[in-house]
Amino acid sequence: MDIKKLIGEATEYDKKEMLESKRPKSWLKSVSAFANGMGGKLLFGINDDGEVVGLADCEQDCEIISETIKTKIDPIPEIHIVPENVDGKKIVILTVLSGKETPYYYIGDGNRQAFVRIGNESVIADRSAIRRLVLKGTGTTYDSLKSPYEYKNMAFTKLRSVCKQRTHNEFLDTDFESWGIINENGELTNAGALIADESPVRHSRVFCTRWNGLTKAPGLLDAVDDAEYSGSIISLLQDASAFVVRNSKKAWMKLPDDRQEMPEYPERAVLESVVNALIHRDYLDSGSEVHIDMFDDRLEIYSPGGMVDGTMVQNLDVLNVPSHRRNPVIADIFNRLRYMDRRGSGFKKIVEDYQMYANVSNGAKPVFKSELSSFFITLPNLQYVTKDVTKDVTKDVTKDVTKAKEIIVGQMLTNERVTINDLAVVLGVTRRQVVRYVKELTEDEIIRRDGGRKLGKWVILKGLD
Repeated sequence: MDIKKLIGEATEYDKKEMLESKRPKSWLKSVSAFANGMGGKLLFGINDDGEVVGLADCEQDCEIISETIKTKIDPIPEIHIVPENVDGKKIVILTVLSGKETPYYYIGDGNRQAFVRIGNESVIADRSAIRRLVLKGTGTTYDSLKSPYEYKNMAFTKLRSVCKQRTHNEFLDTDFESWGIINENGELTNAGALIADESPVRHSRVFCTRWNGLTKAPGLLDAVDDAEYSGSIISLLQDASAFVVRNSKKAWMKLPDDRQEMPEYPERAVLESVVNALIHRDYLDSGSEVHIDMFDDRLEIYSPGGMVDGTMVQNLDVLNVPSHRRNPVIADIFNRLRYMDRRGSGFKKIVEDYQMYANVSNGAKPVFKSELSSFFITLPNLQYVTKDVTKDVTKDVTKDVTKAKEIIVGQMLTNERVTINDLAVVLGVTRRQVVRYVKELTEDEIIRRDGGRKLGKWVILKGLD
C-alpha cells in the first residue's frame, strides 16, 4: 500500500505512532470530531513525520479500538477498522464516517465533550458549534425554528411590496405559513424574524466600505464611503447592492462596429454574490456580520459560515457545486421573490457573467474561498484590469454621463419608488439639483415616471448613453 497516496486521499486524517489505550482521549477526540464533521481517518503505526513504525500487536489493537469507541463515544459512529501491511510493518487504518446523529460525544474523566475540526486539530466544540450539531442531528435548520420574537409585533411591508414588484402577485396572509415565516402554530420562525421590516436579529447586518486604494492600510483618506445596514434581509440586499452601484463607474468600450458596456462589476455577479452571502451565512454566529469591501481593483464579500458540508469551495469545481442549503426557508423565500434559482446555480451565474466580458477581462475571474467558519467571494474590477492591460482604453470610455445621473439610475433600478429627497441624501446635493438631473434623464427617454408623487414608480427605459 502506498501510504502517501492514502494520506493524500483523506481530506481529514491524524497519525498516531501507537495506540494509547491508557490515554484514549488523545485519539478519541479525533473520532468525535470526524463523526461530527466530514469524516476522516486515523492511521495507527505512523509517526508525526509520516514514517511507518508499525504496531507490535495489530489484531489486539483493532479489538481495543472497537471496544473503546463503543464505550466512550456516544452515540456510536459508523467506523471501519482495517489492518494493513506497509513495507513489512503492520498498521491500523480507522475510518470514521460523517455521522447523521450529531453531536457525537467523548465520555471520560467525568466529562461529556463533543469535538470539531479546526484546521488539522480536533478541539472542543463551543456553544455555537454544539447548537449547529444538534440542528444537524435532528434534521432541523436554524431558519425553521421558532423565533423568540412575537409575530404580532412584526411588520412585513417590504416583503409585500417586493413580492408585488417582482412577481406581480399580491402577498396574501395565507402565504405567511406556506412561505415558512410562521409555523403551523402561528408562531414567528427565525426566517420570519430575518424577513421582517425592522428585523430584531441584531447581528443580521451588512457593513459596506469603499476603501481608498488597494488595501485597508491607513492613509490620508482611509475610506471614500462606508455604510452599516440593518433590518429585513430583503432591505439588506437592496441597500448593499445600491452601495456597490453608488461606488462603481459604468463605461463603454468602442468596438470596430459597435461598443460594449463595461461596468466595473457585472450587475448579476454582484446580485448573486450578495444573495449568496445573506442566504447561506451562519446566523448562529452572533458575533459577526456580512462585510462588503470595495477596493480600486476588486470587490470582496465576506459572510460568516463556511460550506454547509464542511468542504472547501476552492477545492471544488464551482460550476458543479452540489446545492446544500444552510437556511432552506430563507432560500425558498428568495426564490419565490425571484432573487435566486431554486437549483442553486449562483456560483455558475457569477462565473458566466464575467465570461461575457472575456475580451476585456484579461483572464480575470471571480475567486471563491471558504474556511470552516467563513466564506469569501472576490470580484475583480473589470475596468481596473482593462486599464492595466490596454494602453488606450481610457480614451475609448464615453464620458457624456455624469456620475450623479449614473447613481440616480442605479438607485431607481434598486428601488423603483425612491424619492427625490432620498436621492438628494445619497448624492449629497440639493433637491433642486436632483430635480434637474431627473428632468434631463426623462427628456432623454432614459427614465419615465408612472403614477403620482405618492404611489408612482420609476421605470428605466434604456441604459445610459
